[in-house]
Amino acid sequence: MVGRRASMTLPWLILCLSIHLSLLALAAEYFKPFNVSYDHRAMIVDGKRRMLISAGIHYPRATPEMWPDLIEKSKEGGADVIQTYVFWNGHEPVKGEYNFDGRYDLVKFVKLVGSSGLYLHLRIGPYVCAEWNFGGFPVWLRDIPGIEFRTDNAPFKDEMQRFVKKIVDLMREEQLFSWQGGPIIMLQIENEYGNIEGKFGQGGKDYVKWAAKMALSLGARVPWVMCKQTDAPDEVIDACNGYYCDGYKPNSYNKPTLWTENWDGWYTTWGGRLPHRPVEDLAFAVARFYQRGGSFQNYYMYFGGTNFGRTSGGPFYITSYDYDAPIDEYGLLSEPKWGHLKDLHAAIKLCEPSLVAADSPQYIKLGPKQEAHVYSENVLGEDLNFSLNQTKSRCSAFLANIDEHNSATVTFRGQKYNLPAWSVSILPDCKNTVFNSAKVAAQTSVKSVESSLSLSSDISLSQQFGTKNFSVYVTKSWMTVKEPIGIWSNDSFTVQGILEHLNVTKDYSDYLWYISRIYISDEDISFWEENNISPAVKIDSMRDVLRVFVNGKLEGTVSGRWVKVFQPVQFVKGYNDLVFLSQTVGLQNYGAFLEKDGAGFRGEVKLTGFRNGDIDLSKSLWTYQVGLKGEFLKIYAAEENDKAEWTDLSPDADPSIFTWYKSYFDAPAGTNPVALDLASMGKGQAWVNGHHIGRYWTIVAPKGGCQNVCDYRGAYNSDKCTTNCGKPTQTLYHIPRAWLKDSNNLLVLFEETGGNPLEISVKTRTTRYICGLVSESHYPPLHKWSTKNDLTPEMQLRCENGYTISSIEFASYGTPQGSCQKFALGKCHASNSLAIVSKACIGRKSCSVEISNLAFGGDPCRRVIKTLAVGAICSLSSSSNVGSPQLLSTM
Repeated sequence: MVGRRASMTLPWLILCLSIHLSLLALAAEYFKPFNVSYDHRAMIVDGKRRMLISAGIHYPRATPEMWPDLIEKSKEGGADVIQTYVFWNGHEPVKGEYNFDGRYDLVKFVKLVGSSGLYLHLRIGPYVCAEWNFGGFPVWLRDIPGIEFRTDNAPFKDEMQRFVKKIVDLMREEQLFSWQGGPIIMLQIENEYGNIEGKFGQGGKDYVKWAAKMALSLGARVPWVMCKQTDAPDEVIDACNGYYCDGYKPNSYNKPTLWTENWDGWYTTWGGRLPHRPVEDLAFAVARFYQRGGSFQNYYMYFGGTNFGRTSGGPFYITSYDYDAPIDEYGLLSEPKWGHLKDLHAAIKLCEPSLVAADSPQYIKLGPKQEAHVYSENVLGEDLNFSLNQTKSRCSAFLANIDEHNSATVTFRGQKYNLPAWSVSILPDCKNTVFNSAKVAAQTSVKSVESSLSLSSDISLSQQFGTKNFSVYVTKSWMTVKEPIGIWSNDSFTVQGILEHLNVTKDYSDYLWYISRIYISDEDISFWEENNISPAVKIDSMRDVLRVFVNGKLEGTVSGRWVKVFQPVQFVKGYNDLVFLSQTVGLQNYGAFLEKDGAGFRGEVKLTGFRNGDIDLSKSLWTYQVGLKGEFLKIYAAEENDKAEWTDLSPDADPSIFTWYKSYFDAPAGTNPVALDLASMGKGQAWVNGHHIGRYWTIVAPKGGCQNVCDYRGAYNSDKCTTNCGKPTQTLYHIPRAWLKDSNNLLVLFEETGGNPLEISVKTRTTRYICGLVSESHYPPLHKWSTKNDLTPEMQLRCENGYTISSIEFASYGTPQGSCQKFALGKCHASNSLAIVSKACIGRKSCSVEISNLAFGGDPCRRVIKTLAVGAICSLSSSSNVGSPQLLSTM
């Protein structure tokens, strides 16, 4: 820990320490023992029913230095709970050898959650899915004799119980359960097993009962859940996962309705489009859930993070796990998603006294596709004692319009309400609307990826981004070394036949070399020439990537999940070296019988097109070599880097396959998140100062399938509202600040297909441009609800990461047209708009502007609903130095 902290840049260190100390200061206020139970309506925390909002954060997908900020942003966004999986293969990579350090310091993560005053839902599994390598199972598990995963199988149950008990015991020893004064209020055993249970017959049913009984026997003394498990035993709560769970009911009246995974985005595959779930639909789904009796909802993910190293599952899941979450991969707020959900959570909290007091709502049909659910405080009365700062309501109502196309005006309790299509309005007092899921008042933040050049506050956005190239190349001087094709060590071995990939590699590397020798006679050559044909490698099935070499030359590449292979090859007379390179790109993480999925080849492996018929390669002698020489020597680490025979890379060198590259760079000054731009590269892996930042692959998404206009209305699926068509799926790779030194950061890449390292650049990611669009028809901000004296709508703007609003690029109160970054004046415009907004906002980290004629000195157009549109730039003050990385020669 000392060495790692010493390598951090000073501003980042100060920021991390200040956040950490502020969280520790809260610890004494939170750690008081309390019990957790439940009834049919809700979780009961310290004797009180609660409506709980949970934020999903996976601790290994961020660095420990990022955890405090992520937790704090979740809390600010309205979360009561942090939810995480426990990653078995990260904690026990070798059987009996445990890892609870660094990104796998689970105890530290849980304590940080508790010190922030939030609860924790710990999903032990130990199967997690999570688009994580092998679903979280350690690969050594599949080598245990007689084992069958996730069924009534003694070897598997023994290992599962041992690990689950290990985690429960660790949490108890560290005093982390609620009854010990810790934050853990709920645990999970298994994960989405109901999806595959039927494939195991009676063994699956028996396994579910065993898993529940085993979990309950460990003495955790908090509730256990099973998600997507409709036959969960009575003592375990069954919970819902999905895009919508408002219609879900648990399998017993005695259990509350829990939503363990609300998919607020989706994961991404190499060569795929980027998913986007509109916040209007997400807020609609959440509001409907609480409207119809739900009591616990978790965003999967609230922060997605990064699949560092080789942790991404698959096959073919990308290194980024951004998930279109409210907090992006780099730890920045994704607006308007974060802000709109924050408003939603505040509205739900205003309703909480009524929601927990009523055992069930009163249902009122308001129209053909419109309905109300009314909750009244008629049970618990004055005994609620909630620590809410808002005025307690006696009655709360949710008004829903589930029409996918048309808005509707409904009458509720003698008053008319306009409901946009596919929306829910929340009335904490059964009279006044404080939130509608389709009316977004939160700002939009435009993320920029740029070099860390200083930008003075008086430079306009067009000057900043329109006329300058902000790429800063790492260096013009690189060094290189070739990776040998085939055998490179004495650890290789030779056997007859084709071995299964994972049985050989044990997943210690993506790469497995298969090497054999093929004799080609004069007759074979003549046969091919006379018939104008070529021999070919034919394989019944393979996954994920196969590269075929003959005599050191790459003949072709095939990729896919269990696809057929027909690869023509060119032999010469005499002996030829035939080399297969089998590669994994993330092990299967979902489905039944994972232990049998494997990797490499299935079925027959042949050479076709020979005069005497096909050659069965499964009968040939094959030499096996696991991994790469550079990988084995750890030439990506500073202390081992000199083991390779590096040579200078010529600036005019042609792109080269199976090549290692290294260079050095200085860290960008400041605290903005850092990214490595690998758009100029092909496919491979990258390390910074020995830290494996992940696989990279510059593969392009299909040109079609993205929508010009994203319509939030109607049920969402992962193909709706996608973006990034015709562009590489991922080109930017997160380098956590904690992994950087001020200078001389070692960058090492292994490139498989040929790329140009001279165009690699280090960039920073920040929010430079923010905008808002709020009209008179919007509802006032939630903080005004406590007084109800001033119900004027407001536009609220704020910059992140120490930035301030340096200029207003556009402002119009009236009838502005367009959208963020494309605003234009309408027919109605208050001429003092820019002056009013500039006075309120410039030089401030955040500001608010009332949407009223009074605020703008009069009505610019009568009998018209006015809207305020604003576009603003966030900048560091002129005294702050963001600097730019210096170009360094190799060392």
